[in-house]
Amino acid sequence: MIILDGSIVTVALPAMQRGLGLGDAGLTWVVNGYVIAFGGLLLLAGRLGDLLGRRAAFVTGIAVFTLASVVCGLAPDAPTLIAARFAQGVGGALTSSVALGMITTLFTAPAERTRALSAFAFTGAVGASLGQVLGGILTDALSWHWIFLINLPLGLATALAALRYLPSERGPGFAAGVDALGGALVTAGSMLAVYTIVQTEQHGWGLRALGLGAGALALLGGFVVRQATASVPLMPLRVLRDRNVWGANLVQLVVVASLFSFQVMAALYLQRVLGYSASESGLAMLPAAAANAVVSLFVAARLIGRFGPKTVLVTGLVLLLAARLLLTRVPVHGDFVLDLLPIMLLTGGFGLAITSLTGLGMSGAKPEDAGVVSGVFNSTQQIGGALGVAALSAVAAANSPGTSPEALTHGYHVAFWAGAGLLVTGIVVALVVLRRVGPATAPAPVPSPSSADVSAPETVQL
Repeated sequence: MIILDGSIVTVALPAMQRGLGLGDAGLTWVVNGYVIAFGGLLLLAGRLGDLLGRRAAFVTGIAVFTLASVVCGLAPDAPTLIAARFAQGVGGALTSSVALGMITTLFTAPAERTRALSAFAFTGAVGASLGQVLGGILTDALSWHWIFLINLPLGLATALAALRYLPSERGPGFAAGVDALGGALVTAGSMLAVYTIVQTEQHGWGLRALGLGAGALALLGGFVVRQATASVPLMPLRVLRDRNVWGANLVQLVVVASLFSFQVMAALYLQRVLGYSASESGLAMLPAAAANAVVSLFVAARLIGRFGPKTVLVTGLVLLLAARLLLTRVPVHGDFVLDLLPIMLLTGGFGLAITSLTGLGMSGAKPEDAGVVSGVFNSTQQIGGALGVAALSAVAAANSPGTSPEALTHGYHVAFWAGAGLLVTGIVVALVVLRRVGPATAPAPVPSPSSADVSAPETVQL
């Protein structure tokens, strides 16, 4: 639900513009308000989950997200909608930042945890892929309001299930120490970094972007210095000493940048070159969503258990690279079955890649750091997605000598080549940086919290 909301609005934007009288700037903020809040608050939200208890943070985030969704669906004007989208991002950050942390502490047996991470990867991959599909269907069949209102029953069901099945976990509380300065620096720096990326779609990569980027780097640099000197740091720098942790985050950055830009560029190619409607282009993306669902939920865990996460990761990246190379050859008068369906099916390699990366990225997390490591991993995903869409959209626009189908296709080809280059970078980093983890122990188990802090969960059969 939370990942899906990052993309579900894209095909409904024209209907929102007509219904609320939104200008182009306001329309941009409907998307970017959510992305900035979500990406900027993930690390701080993860630490709050560690301190206050992850179930409490998870349920609170769901409540905020669901309430904000209702306000979005009932919004009478543009300012209300944009403010509610920002609130959705706050709730989404609080929930997403602790989800991986809960998995690492609830599932300690290697095979069990790999299956749990596969289920987690499944929800993320399919949610991202289905956003445009559901957005088009709900907008055409009902109205744009329902892309938000549908979250009410889903949010209530999720909160009730969390209260029923998740163990009540006690964090050490604020008495353990809160790095308020570090929180302010990383939140401001992250938000400014995401804003720098998303504003390039409207203002380009000129002096404005360079100035904002320099400010974001200064804030994040100050955050790193603060973490090295604070008595109780928000993000202990020890979590980044593990090569698999920082290597997996770096690989994820470039892979997600390539995947998210593929979703946008492919949708634009379908609509602007092949003449598909919003609903038709969404449905055309269904094979990619189905391939990701099958691979991440039923295939990835078994392969990781047999060959280890590094081998499975590289295999998934090679499949994604093959899909991007085929995209550089899509014709102006393309046939879906012959030219696009094989590409959609090869995109199932993301299910292999993200499941492996999730396990590797969380492999070095101690119980007390699980929330912040989860926040780092999710932050990397959001920044990678925003960077990829902004950068490759600019590449496509700069290389489209006009608005004819031929000119647009040429620009998309160049952007797809850039996306392929990102995947090559990811493969190189995976081969050089990541350590090979044996299939029998992948990923390394994290000791579960003591029974004094966490009540014993019921056995869950995945």
